[in-house]
Amino acid sequence: MKCSKRPTIQLGLAAATAVSLAASLTKSCDAFTSPLANHVNKRSVSSLGAIGLGPDDQSPTLEKEAAEDGMVGEKTFKYANPYDPERVIKGEDGEPLAHITDHDPYRLSRMSNSDRAADAWFGALLESEGDSFLGPISEEHKQRLLQRVELVDEPVIAYGEEEWTPYVVRRLPTSPLYPAYGLETYGLPVPRRGAEAWRQFDVNGLIAMDYSGRPEGVGTDKELSEKEVEDAVASLKSKGAWLDDDSCDGRLVYINGRFCPSLSKTTDEVKNLNSADFESGLSTETLELLARLPDGHTDKLAAEVPDSDKGPLNSLEKLSGPDHCVGKATSQFAINNQQGTAAFAALNSVKAGSVAYVHASMKDASADSEEEGDAPKPVLIVNAQTPSGGSASTEEDKGVAFHPRVLAVADDGSVLSLVQMCVDLNEDSEEAPCATFVNGYTQVYVGAKANMTHAFLEESGGQVTSRVEISDEEAAEESIANPREEEAKRPALRDTHFQAIDVHITGDEGSYAGSVMELGGCGRSRIAISTSLLRPGASAAVNGFSLSGGAQRSDMRTNIQHMAQGTISRQEQRNMVGGRSTASFRGRIRVEQSAQQTDSEQLSRTILLSDHARIWATPSLEIIADDVTCTHGATISDLSEEELFYLRSRGLDRTTARNLLMYAFVEEIGSSVDERIAGAFEDENGLRSRVTRRLENLVPQGEKTLVGGEFQSA
Repeated sequence: MKCSKRPTIQLGLAAATAVSLAASLTKSCDAFTSPLANHVNKRSVSSLGAIGLGPDDQSPTLEKEAAEDGMVGEKTFKYANPYDPERVIKGEDGEPLAHITDHDPYRLSRMSNSDRAADAWFGALLESEGDSFLGPISEEHKQRLLQRVELVDEPVIAYGEEEWTPYVVRRLPTSPLYPAYGLETYGLPVPRRGAEAWRQFDVNGLIAMDYSGRPEGVGTDKELSEKEVEDAVASLKSKGAWLDDDSCDGRLVYINGRFCPSLSKTTDEVKNLNSADFESGLSTETLELLARLPDGHTDKLAAEVPDSDKGPLNSLEKLSGPDHCVGKATSQFAINNQQGTAAFAALNSVKAGSVAYVHASMKDASADSEEEGDAPKPVLIVNAQTPSGGSASTEEDKGVAFHPRVLAVADDGSVLSLVQMCVDLNEDSEEAPCATFVNGYTQVYVGAKANMTHAFLEESGGQVTSRVEISDEEAAEESIANPREEEAKRPALRDTHFQAIDVHITGDEGSYAGSVMELGGCGRSRIAISTSLLRPGASAAVNGFSLSGGAQRSDMRTNIQHMAQGTISRQEQRNMVGGRSTASFRGRIRVEQSAQQTDSEQLSRTILLSDHARIWATPSLEIIADDVTCTHGATISDLSEEELFYLRSRGLDRTTARNLLMYAFVEEIGSSVDERIAGAFEDENGLRSRVTRRLENLVPQGEKTLVGGEFQSA
């Protein structure tokens, strides 16, 4: 879509209507902003005024126009401003209604039982036993959570002032002021079943689980014996979650949220930050980076956005001017467009035991470039969990929570390849399984002309039960155990995995390429990645794949925000949904007024493997600038019968043909992962082989009964 600003607007038959709308708009705006004594009937002949863009530069001012019409000083009605605090409003009995000035008694009045349960669940996580280890970051973010949002009316801004806008929300003096949905108890929005950020997610199932336990020894290093190191390395290699020292620039391994020095390769640039580092004092810059919260709850931008008209822009809530800005992050309008990750990022700061720190400098990039043609060696970060989750609790219904934290910084001119993996460890041991909640937070900062590739692979939770889509009668006819009953008994179905990835491109012509693959068998998973292009020439490529089956509930959310001029983004999301699982994808691209000449493409493609599988796919574009090239789209399909027939006519059986098409659908995303992790096709522990095994577990069985014609190819 090519958008360009027209120099003139043709006024034809609709001119009279435009004038009428402009007059009505002006009256309404005056009712909000002007003093009672100054209310006049004003109107504008500009068609731009009718759509909220203000008068033309060549149009007469409203005041001059009103004076020419002889309407100065004319009152519209006795109380021209219905929101005037002095206005008397009478009830049905004719008596004046009391004006409400204290809103705190009404703060919790709109909450449902589900809302109260969600707050209690989050409170149990926040107040769980154990210390905080991130020093001032933990203290600051806990204060943000516990300090409730102040209930005050928006300031009244007079017409003609720079911040004036007709798009404001006012209340009558006799009506109470309520907090935004999710902010009743805490200072950052927590989950709500009906909130936009949590729509289609299993909130009730989430808050029914108790994850208030903590791993034993969190905040301290985990020491392993030689035998334990040997067993752990063998297990990690079988998961493809291991790179030898000569194949990587650094390796950080965490087991049940605790850093394992004996399994890691650390350097001055790749290391674990523990409580001692925070106590001794980190640099102010590092603390500022760690203190940032996603979803706009840190209003100051990570870098200044150049703007030829208004100068450098520093505030996220004011981008694109008063008519098109998202406003305060705690407003209902802003929360409706957020990913719901801020409260969990703050919770991560309070409960994380340490931080995986990766820093790439130009010096490192120069060293890598000495061998021409060689790609930089990756930095590998592994978060592994055992069946018990490291919990020492004897309560069967009490789960345990991990809070992995990563900070990656690519300096100007540097090159960085980062791979994060979440895997199971020693899943065949005799440990009693414990429900786990993983709440990860990754922060990425990319400098000028830096080049960063980033892969996040979520493979924990084992494999789902296959063929859960068949009926009880079909299972009985085939004399097999009921797959739905087997899936309901699977321990990992109680697990939940949250991951927030917050990316900021803070330098001119910085480049970020991210690949997110959601492959695990957790009962509930939710991955949210947000990318901010803050400087001219910045580019981002965000590719994602989500695989769900059995009775899983998975959610993938992306947000790409173009703020600077001449930025480029490419996004492709692929989803494969089988069994009786439910998946959702919401991808949002926003192009601010300052981001002229933006080039952005977004595509979501989904394959449904079962008639009982469901998905909500919602790609979206919000364009404020008027000189951009943007496209987006979505497709949902079954496997193509025509393509299956072609493969079967070449001698492949039905199952192999389906698996081949499924693998081809995934490979375009998997090929963007670092080759050292992806592995060769013959490598049985490589990513390609692991993906193939998971696809074989979900491949549909039997013939497809087509209803209403043939499905189209995805």
